[in-house]
Amino acid sequence: MGLTGERGRAGERLAEAYLELLGARPRGRNVRIAGVEVDLVVDDGPVRVLVEVKLRSRGDFGGAACAVDHRKRHRLARAASALVQSGISRVRVDVVTVDLSADGADVRRIRNVVED
Repeated sequence: MGLTGERGRAGERLAEAYLELLGARPRGRNVRIAGVEVDLVVDDGPVRVLVEVKLRSRGDFGGAACAVDHRKRHRLARAASALVQSGISRVRVDVVTVDLSADGADVRRIRNVVED
């Protein structure tokens, strides 16, 4: 695995730990749902959350939050819809961003990036 892949996996582990600190319970990492790879699946109380993790070491293209385009949101919506059809009634899609800088990492959660 190259440096980019290693950083991506480290970002996923950091995001998972961050969500655990906020009270979420991890259910899986790199899970395929309806043909879509979802970085993390967690339970946040009664809600099943599909989490896209974006890590960026440079901010000159808008940072990690700008990396989730409409195509990715559409694929995540398809995965969420498949979970609802399977009987899971409360599903949400979040993004966890990890922006690296010389001062460390800025980790943020953006809730509900896909509307019904």
